[in-house]
Amino acid sequence: MQWYFVAALLTILTSSQGILTTLSQSNGHYTYDYGTVPFLAELFKLVVSSLLLWRERRVLPSTRMTTEWKSVRLFVIPSVIYLFHNNVQFATLTYVDTSTYQIMGNLKIVTTGILFRIFLRRKLSNLRWMAIVLLAIGTTTSQIKGCGEASCDSLFSAPIQGYMLGILSACLSALAGVYTEFLMKKNNDSLYWQNVQLYTFGVIFNMARLLVDDFRSGFERGPWWSRIFNGYSLTTWMVILNLGSTGLLVSWLMKYADNIVKVYSTSMAMLLTTVISVYLFSFKPTLQLFLGIIVCMMSLHMYFAPPNMLVDMPSPTKAAPENLKEISVERKTDTS
Repeated sequence: MQWYFVAALLTILTSSQGILTTLSQSNGHYTYDYGTVPFLAELFKLVVSSLLLWRERRVLPSTRMTTEWKSVRLFVIPSVIYLFHNNVQFATLTYVDTSTYQIMGNLKIVTTGILFRIFLRRKLSNLRWMAIVLLAIGTTTSQIKGCGEASCDSLFSAPIQGYMLGILSACLSALAGVYTEFLMKKNNDSLYWQNVQLYTFGVIFNMARLLVDDFRSGFERGPWWSRIFNGYSLTTWMVILNLGSTGLLVSWLMKYADNIVKVYSTSMAMLLTTVISVYLFSFKPTLQLFLGIIVCMMSLHMYFAPPNMLVDMPSPTKAAPENLKEISVERKTDTS
């Protein structure tokens, strides 16, 4: 399976993620405990990965699986980060619309580039750093709300809490992605075995988070397992399926591609989300939004296009033999 096919599928799923989450709300509020959604998504990924690992071991009994605790314990860290990130995503969508949510998600490209350089020691060319900075400018432009005839109270269309949560989500996503890529590529273990380790801890920590919420509320609504499906609708189940499938695709890209491919594919989801939001939520795109999208597309081209496609370098022309003879004759005449 080619990485660009996986990246395209990830783009489609990511573009529908914010829309499905918004559709699952009722009058701007969740009718269900949104902490149970990441838990069920992690459980879905664990079950799928376990089945794929079982099938792989039947076909190839020599499948490599590192079972030492010093290796397994490393998978605890991204599970904790993803735990916070998944819940921050839900909190962000209570303050911002789906298009702004997707636009702010592009900030993860900047943070990923920085963490690439610091932790994975991935050196990026100056042209690619320019593309990352250009993307940051494009996302900022897309978030600015234009002022019409009436006075506007703010340049931003959402409360500051929404943008702060969006920035936090981008940082957590980049940190989790970079660390996960390190784990996936540090040995030749089976991808499905690595996923089983990752999602096992994900299930454990999400379950612990639900228990902590129950203790804080004094079990006012009963234990979380007794109300886990309360308020669920078909859209809520689609959100779970979307989150689970997206996580499986991301792990594949971490193993066989890299974080930059992942974050750029998710940033392309911004275009799909904007178009769909126009029809579903009567979203009125602004000029700033379109300009920001154009700048982001330019950044995408600058990052992945070969340098010779971006800069027209004049090809060196060799002088013809006749011209070389004429030049040597002229030089001899001048010296005599």
